[in-house]
Amino acid sequence: MRPDTAAGRAGVDETMVARFRRLAELANRYDLKLIVGLVTGWMSGRMHVPPAFEGVNVLTDPEAVRWEVKLVRFLVRSLRDCPAIVAWDLGNECNCMALLEHAPDAAWLWSDTITAAVKREDADRPVVSGMHSLVCYADGNSWTIAGQAETTDVLTTHPYPLFTPGCALDPIHTMRNVFHATAETRLYGDVGGVPAFIEEAGTLGPGVSSDRVAGRYMRNLLWNAWAHDCRGMLWWCAFDQGDLAQTPYDWMAIERELGLIRRDGGGKPALLELKQFAELLDRANLRQLPPFRRDAVVILTPGQDNWLAAYACFLLAKQAGFDVEFQTAEQPLKPSAFYLMPSIAGPAGMPRHRYLALLEKVRQGATLLVSSDAGILQPCNEAFGIDIEYTAAATAPVTVRSEAFQFDCPARTLVKLSCRGAQTLAGDGDGDPVFTCHRHGNGKLLFLAVPLELAAATTPRMFLPEAPPCYRLYQLAAELAGVVRLVTRTNRSLTLTEHSAAPDELLVVAVNNTPEPLTDRLTAAAGWHFDSMAYGAPPENERWTIPGNSGSVLRFRKK
Repeated sequence: MRPDTAAGRAGVDETMVARFRRLAELANRYDLKLIVGLVTGWMSGRMHVPPAFEGVNVLTDPEAVRWEVKLVRFLVRSLRDCPAIVAWDLGNECNCMALLEHAPDAAWLWSDTITAAVKREDADRPVVSGMHSLVCYADGNSWTIAGQAETTDVLTTHPYPLFTPGCALDPIHTMRNVFHATAETRLYGDVGGVPAFIEEAGTLGPGVSSDRVAGRYMRNLLWNAWAHDCRGMLWWCAFDQGDLAQTPYDWMAIERELGLIRRDGGGKPALLELKQFAELLDRANLRQLPPFRRDAVVILTPGQDNWLAAYACFLLAKQAGFDVEFQTAEQPLKPSAFYLMPSIAGPAGMPRHRYLALLEKVRQGATLLVSSDAGILQPCNEAFGIDIEYTAAATAPVTVRSEAFQFDCPARTLVKLSCRGAQTLAGDGDGDPVFTCHRHGNGKLLFLAVPLELAAATTPRMFLPEAPPCYRLYQLAAELAGVVRLVTRTNRSLTLTEHSAAPDELLVVAVNNTPEPLTDRLTAAAGWHFDSMAYGAPPENERWTIPGNSGSVLRFRKK
């Protein structure tokens, strides 16, 4: 029988609450901040559910949700005076606690219910989502970025390359993977319109990479996440857990050696990198970095694999020397002079009123690049100055050849074009147009008849230094769109972000996304000049050398 107390009526053990309060007091003593996960049923590959709710859908069953609300309200009410607590979290990956297939309304309702329970007891602290694997459109997966952004204050990513499509194809300390966390977090933040941070990251232990490589991965991840406003990063997890005998550590080998600290208490290289990066930011007074410049808006459409399209689009843009932000085709158009619709697929295309608004933006002077995975846009042919003569199953990769670049692009569907006024920018192996440009009012419509982003995302080694120069197509598109950066470089693996610190001052974060040192020339636009290093080694003969998997911060000023 439950005690007839406030704790008992909430189904809570007061001893456990006292123990957590002691933990919070120790955290405050040592200046540690806590984000408290509240409904943590799912942890490390197994469910932890009270016996009364075994076999129950704990996300939709009214009795289960009632007791979850009681639990949350009691915990928040009891602990809200703890200064170490900076935020409440719905719980660890609660979208794994039960199946909600084709039920986005149920997912939204559960999240909103738990958030409301928190806010009734503590209206001041933010509520963090705690979810992972969110989607842009509710197609089978009911947990959407928009739904979580509407019901919580902060979104989270848990970007493990081993578990994420398109990621574990290259060495973990090379460009594809050192940008994974950043690209996914920016996707969530941009589409959701709320802050997002990396709540869990890691290599998943020595079965995936050595401790030395994990340290390099950590350093590169931190540089990229910081430069792209990802707000924060937590590593999973603090300690190796090889001495724990209970599940899941008994049945799941990958859970045992994920920590920053070994069983003997010694720190791993990743812990040292985390400490050194924090010290770097403090020493250089760089904790507050101005927002980074974005040059294009990526529109993600239904019918495609939104993650793969977004991920490769982000990476190709970085290699081409510009930065993007994301939105879905259902959202109002974000202002921009350059739009990309990567690897469109399926019959739905884009809502008519949104698509017509996009064409009007182009008519007024914007540039739109569409790449096709045999997706449908209407109207299309007349506006783009092309005819799609026919489509058929592809039997081989499609060659994309121009004077500036050549590469072969895997495709599921062969899309054969002819021009009815468009200019051919690149042809295929038969000499037929495959990449075109057509004037539309004061702007330009670019059409690429292959799914470049889908191919790049799913083909191993496509973002290594020796890979085919697919990014040059993006460079050409950016040039046609009139994108002019204030600072440029020549090496695709050296990525730059521009941060306006004042009208006459620019900070540039330069990151080497390869394991080896990289030397390159950085060129300032007319009217600007290099002033000093905020962090890193100064140039020699106008060339900068940046260590492998590391970065520098340069200051430029107007002349």
